[in-house]
Parts: sequence; structure tokens; C-alpha cells
Amino acid sequence: MTRAFIFPGQGSQAVGMGKALAEAFPQAREVFAEVDAALQQNLSALMFEGPQDELTLTANAQPALMAVSLAVVRVLEAEAGLDIGRDAAFVAGHSLGEYSALAAAGSLPVAVTAGLLRIRGAAMQEAVPVGEGAMAALLGIECEAAAAIAEEATRESGAGEICEVANDNGGGQVVVSGSSGAVHRAIEIAKARGAKRSILLPVSAPFHCALMQPAAEAMAQALAGVPIARPCVPLVANVVAAPVTDPEEIRTLLVRQVTSAVRWRESMAFMASGGISLFVECGAGKVLSGLVKRIAELATGLPVGTPADIDVYKGLAQA
Repeated sequence: MTRAFIFPGQGSQAVGMGKALAEAFPQAREVFAEVDAALQQNLSALMFEGPQDELTLTANAQPALMAVSLAVVRVLEAEAGLDIGRDAAFVAGHSLGEYSALAAAGSLPVAVTAGLLRIRGAAMQEAVPVGEGAMAALLGIECEAAAAIAEEATRESGAGEICEVANDNGGGQVVVSGSSGAVHRAIEIAKARGAKRSILLPVSAPFHCALMQPAAEAMAQALAGVPIARPCVPLVANVVAAPVTDPEEIRTLLVRQVTSAVRWRESMAFMASGGISLFVECGAGKVLSGLVKRIAELATGLPVGTPADIDVYKGLAQA
């Protein structure tokens, strides 16, 4: 069974994530302690006990989700003999999950990754004043149609307002992002074009659009001084929906990723077409495993985020 390991993005966070892993496995506790030390914050206590509104802050959610993902990987290495370089054909991550994927593949140390995600989360939060940006999910609309809707909304909105495709998640689920007025206009256009639903998302900033340029500049500066090793398996990158291994290309794409669309549908379709039959989702939640069913019907998504999930993976690995 040819496998890829995939890593969730923001929105998968929930109070209590990682707690059962920490209670059951020393490898998970070690990851959480390492992240806490790197950030000089008891982030693990926030993950385990909340409050939810503080955990959901972008600067906390991003390193927290990475910590759970890497805790899963370390436990799988110890308990199931996982070797990413041997057992995976690809790694990929949704938005911030791309950093988790790179850490899992040996390109970035966990502590460095936590620091980068703290910078990334804060920079993305600060790039646009609260209330000036928005994001919306257009359901029942494919990416090409959503792009046309976003373009029309931009034309019909005020000077300087933009709306762009931010996430192509597959299965007729596309997220648009941009200026608040333009995104609201896109919702109305999508409804008129037959979208099943058009939902304003409860986010604090318009991620993955041109308004994030200040955050991209902050990440360019942060990444400039960070050594990036060649990953042990190719990373299927969000920006290009294709495999990359060159460290300098990865650095460039991580900067571009902040303002570019997450091409998740194309990334998953690429891996499925290359023979991937099992997508192992390492970390909190089951969002990406749900998307597997919509994009790659012949493949299986396996969420691994709890001790029980570890046992399921061990059974598959030993089969």
C-alpha cells in the first residue's frame, strides 16, 4: 500500500488535542516540551485545557497544530517503526501543515518550525486590520467558476478591494479571500450562480490572498536565516501542486504560499495519480481525511491523532 503523509492546517485545532497522546507516550511529551521551550510559553497547557478562543488565535493555533502533528509522527516512529523516508512516497500539508510536513521529512527541526509558525501566525494576523478582510467558502462550485466569481466581485467592488481564490479543497469546496466588501459580493454572486451554500468563515484575517503581502515579507526575512535540509521524500507544495526537494525552492515557495492559493485538490489528485492508495493524516482532526473521499475515490484517508488511531496504524503497518 503506497502511502503519503499529510498534515492539517488551521481550523483543525480543538481544546484537548494531543492530551491523550501526551498521557500515553513519552515521545509526544518530548515534542510538546520542546515546542514549549522554543516559544517560552506553556502552549501545551493551552492545547490541553484551553480556553478555545486563545488557542484559536493564529499565533497560537499554527505552532500548536504542528506540535500535535509531530507528536504523532514521533509516536509512530517509536510504536509502529515508521520511517518516513522508507514508508512514504510524499509528504504534503494544508497551509501551515506544509511546515509540519517539512519537519516530519527532516527539513526543519521542530523547535525552529515552532518559531517560524509563531512569526507566521502573528504576521498573518497583523497584515490586515480586523474587520477589513474576510473569507468565504463557496460550496458546490468548482475552482474555475469560483475564480470567475472572485474576479467579478473584485471588478464590482470599491477601488482597491480584492477577492481571490484562497483554497481549492476539492469536492466543490472553494474558499475565497480578500477585502470584506468584495468577499461579501462574491457570496451574493455565488448564490446567483447556483452555489449550494456560500458561507462567511469565522476567521480573523483574509489568508492566502494579496492582502497578506506584509506577512509574506515577514516570512521572507524569517526564512532567510534558517537552514533548510533536503526532505527525505518529496514535498508536494501548496503553491505548485507538484513535488519539490530543493531547499532553496522550498524556501521560495514558503514565502509565496502566504499570498498564494492552497492548491489542495490538485496536490491530492497528483499523488493519487502517482499510485498513492493511503493518505495518513497526522495530527488534530479529520478534515483532510474527509477531503480524500471527495478527491481520490479509490484511496483511503486515515486520520491519526489519538492512541487508538496509533493502534489502527500499527495494524495496517503489520498487515
